[in-house]
Amino acid sequence: MRETRIKLTVEDVSDFVRAAAECEFDVDVNYNRVLVDAKSILGVMSMDLNNVLTVKYYGESERFERFLEKYAVA
Repeated sequence: MRETRIKLTVEDVSDFVRAAAECEFDVDVNYNRVLVDAKSILGVMSMDLNNVLTVKYYGESERFERFLEKYAVA
């Protein structure tokens, strides 16, 4: 499992969900106790996008990791 912290805007959500959907492995997003499937646009839109989100993914994809780098926070 890999983990990255990101910050998204409403405009970024569809690109993020599209990138996650291309992965053949599970991708989850969580904030506090809320955990959603990153491949679900409704799930990601229901997150509080004013906060930093944690993305957990259970496989390897250079393309997805490069995508996440654009939204990564320290």
